[in-house]
Amino acid sequence: MDNVLFRSKRIHILIICSLLILSPQAIAAVSGDVDESGQVNAVDVQLVINAALGIDIGPYNADINGDGAVNAVDVQLVINIALGIDTGGEDVFYVSPSGNDIGSGAETDAWRTIQHAANTLEAGQTVYIMEGVYEERVIPQRSGTPGNYIVYAANPGDTPTIDGANISLPDDLVGLFEVTNRQYIRVSGLRIINAGPNDNDAGIMVNESDHIIIENNKTFNTVSSGIGVWGSTNITIDGNEVELACNDGEQECITVAQTDIFEISNNNVHHNGPGTIGGEGIDAKDGCSNGTIHHNYVHDLNARLGIYMEAWDKHTFNIDVFQNVVGDIFSADGISVASEMGGVLENVRIFNNVVYRAGCNGISVARNGDSPQHPLKDISIINNTLYDNGSASCYGGEWGGAISIDNPDTQNLVVRNNLCSQNLLYQIEVELDIPPGSYTIDHNLIYPFRDELTEETRGDNFVEADPQLVDPANLDLHLKAGSPAIDAGSATAAPEDDLDGVTRPQGPAHDIGAFEYTSAR
Repeated sequence: MDNVLFRSKRIHILIICSLLILSPQAIAAVSGDVDESGQVNAVDVQLVINAALGIDIGPYNADINGDGAVNAVDVQLVINIALGIDTGGEDVFYVSPSGNDIGSGAETDAWRTIQHAANTLEAGQTVYIMEGVYEERVIPQRSGTPGNYIVYAANPGDTPTIDGANISLPDDLVGLFEVTNRQYIRVSGLRIINAGPNDNDAGIMVNESDHIIIENNKTFNTVSSGIGVWGSTNITIDGNEVELACNDGEQECITVAQTDIFEISNNNVHHNGPGTIGGEGIDAKDGCSNGTIHHNYVHDLNARLGIYMEAWDKHTFNIDVFQNVVGDIFSADGISVASEMGGVLENVRIFNNVVYRAGCNGISVARNGDSPQHPLKDISIINNTLYDNGSASCYGGEWGGAISIDNPDTQNLVVRNNLCSQNLLYQIEVELDIPPGSYTIDHNLIYPFRDELTEETRGDNFVEADPQLVDPANLDLHLKAGSPAIDAGSATAAPEDDLDGVTRPQGPAHDIGAFEYTSAR
């Protein structure tokens, strides 16, 4: 492992571990007592780190897992022991393309298939999957427990691939790596490719499960979602790359449906399939609640919008969408809220996002779907930057702008502190059948006011001027010194910081747009 990584952990380890002394019972599970002092603490952690770095530690044995080498695995084991987590040598296993499922699972006697590990692992155990291609479908057979996740992880430094090219998945909401009716599972660092051939076959699928973490994986060429979650609770989807999802099937590149308590963060979602029957970037839908969608990069999508909150026919509520960058969305909206089949979408906050070059609208409050009603309630669109949206190919014609309000069933909509610049036909438009008392539009920057449509509006307390962005041609949409957006926003319901994490306000009042001006930039 990289020396810098070891050293970056050192301060944190010393602070935590110097306070910890384990009982003899915990020490007995896996010694970890490198210096044979009767305690497992910061001294033992430092000895193992030194040994992993090639520094002579004298007569002491730092090979915690007994595999003949001292490396990152031993460091993690001694840290776990010092923290009071029982991770004995039998709790860490390995899979290798050159292994054998009749082996012990030790690093030098690895198993051959990930599914064998999935059949075997119990709460608190980890399997490290070594470099190579695994042509198999994986379905975990056991659950972890609170504080004792079952972990499926890439061996440090490796990127193992699960390849479904020669596997025909069932015609249902299933995955090449599928977690169904399980709890406390972590999937980390895997490459999962070629999932199909049916319309709802995903790369990673989570069904009816709880406390599941999907992190730092890459999915590629999946007929349906790269990552799909249905009917679950306490879900984390973090740091994944999803490419060529929905090729050419249903659902979305990342789908979360009928799920309570979720976080979708730091994902790179791009280059979907043709978009014939699915393929939006990220969708929280169909009864989702209490979730966040943040710090994602959604870009280069074909014929499908970037981030979507959609109720379908269920109450969908309490979703925050913030600090995302969405761009180059061909012939669709960047961010949208809707109720396609009459379910109430409620309490959605969209703030501190940047949307550029969406083929239709930067952000839309839509009336999509066949239901006679599309109820939306308590929707806020605050402190976003919307640049160069709209095109000649918006659903087959010239249309689009920064913000479109197109749903007459919306109640209590707030559009505030948004920077709307150089969008095609309008900066903000409100369809003529929207009840006037159902929305508030104030403190937005409009540039230019196109004055081509009756529906276009400036709202109240607006700024109509060139926002003076740093380098819009190269998508640096920060504010220059002297920008008319500085100190021109409202503090009412404004976020506490900006897209970069800078505290608001920096001056006497809040700035307009996703970025607060600071001379330190």
